[in-house]
Amino acid sequence: MEAPLLLLLLAAVRVDAYRPVIIVHGIFDGPKQFRTLSAFITEAHPGTEVTVIDLYDNLSSLKPLWTQVQHFRRAASTVMEAAPDGVHLLCFSQGGLICRALLATTPDHNVHTFISLSSPQAGQYGDTDYLNRVFPECVKKTVYYFCYRRLGQRVSICDYWNDPHHRSSYLQNNVFLPLLNGDRPHEDMTAWRENFLRIQRLVLIGGPDDGVITPWQSSHFGFYDSSELVVEMRKQEFYRNDTFGLRTLDARGAVSVCIWPEVKHVQWHSNHSVFSSCMEKWLT
Repeated sequence: MEAPLLLLLLAAVRVDAYRPVIIVHGIFDGPKQFRTLSAFITEAHPGTEVTVIDLYDNLSSLKPLWTQVQHFRRAASTVMEAAPDGVHLLCFSQGGLICRALLATTPDHNVHTFISLSSPQAGQYGDTDYLNRVFPECVKKTVYYFCYRRLGQRVSICDYWNDPHHRSSYLQNNVFLPLLNGDRPHEDMTAWRENFLRIQRLVLIGGPDDGVITPWQSSHFGFYDSSELVVEMRKQEFYRNDTFGLRTLDARGAVSVCIWPEVKHVQWHSNHSVFSSCMEKWLT
């Protein structure tokens, strides 16, 4: 067989090997913000099927997270069912929490790599422009008054608002993140943990100049203690107790952390250096 023909055949086989990529957007945005990232993926890995789920866009992203998870799960399952070799899940900001809940509550998912792109995985507690868009003239010290009430839990940002000065209220009244992280025991913990551990790799991406995720280390499962000092991932209770499988994944060598400076929150999905250094090699 002539060399050029052999190379073409090998290239065709390689294209077929790329797993589909499912992208879930963050708060206040939608599919159009991910055209650049989709182009990065298909340029690096030609033939890759990239699906940016078109649900709960823009202001609709403020809907309760468990409601969103239900519908994102249904949309993602359609792609998974058509991909016998599995898929990759690439999720930005609030979308990273939706995706982790999707993984935890889907027993038969076939997600190979879960990329969490600047997502508040351990929660959010900070005065930011995003907070002011949801709660005008409020500051971080007072948001818990609303968030930790039944009405507040119908606003997405409240579902992961983690006030370190009101830990007991957070654990008792937040219906999303304490359950997802296993900070509050519940009957589905074991099953959710097993489901999450079906993934082969977890990629955590974030950086100190994000400007929205607060503390920025939350993108790597770090968070504030009651003195607002950051406690890193491996010292968190949910890690030490392995409540949802994070320590097990880490022990497997399946957790990759990428820290990238000088990137603002809305720039993560359009920065080619971040893509090539932190994502490209995992999307095969």
